Amino acid sequence: MPGELPSAVLFACTQNVIRSVMAAAIMKHFYGQRTYVASCGVRPGTPDPFVAAVMDEIGIDLGKHRPQGFEDLEDSSFDLVISLSPEAHHRALEMTRTMAIEAEYWPTMDPSITAGSREQILDSYREVRDQLVRRIRQRFGSMAARGV
Repeated sequence: MPGELPSAVLFACTQNVIRSVMAAAIMKHFYGQRTYVASCGVRPGTPDPFVAAVMDEIGIDLGKHRPQGFEDLEDSSFDLVISLSPEAHHRALEMTRTMAIEAEYWPTMDPSITAGSREQILDSYREVRDQLVRRIRQRFGSMAARGV
């Protein structure tokens, strides 16, 4: 059974260039009218062009995304932080010690470690994207059920 939609959710990963970016963009796409969504990383990295390419395939533009760290967040009033890498999960757990925030860990493969042709690499990124779509829908319910 899907959980209640939080008023503010933060997705976190290691560099805020792949997994958390995808997850936040997907969440905004589905639920952005009803919940505040942000993303960050433990150490902000450099934007990954493969992420933009696979998100563009499903009609989500990441042109305005700029990687940021936990300390760069404009707001820290989140109901839920979902970490997608072990390093980010450690930081999320630290947040729960001083803030009234729930933390969930969704272990998610880093597609940037994939070797092979451009198409094989893109397939790896698509796999992560599609996994995040399924997980977000599973966790927060379908848009039709919520009138979104």
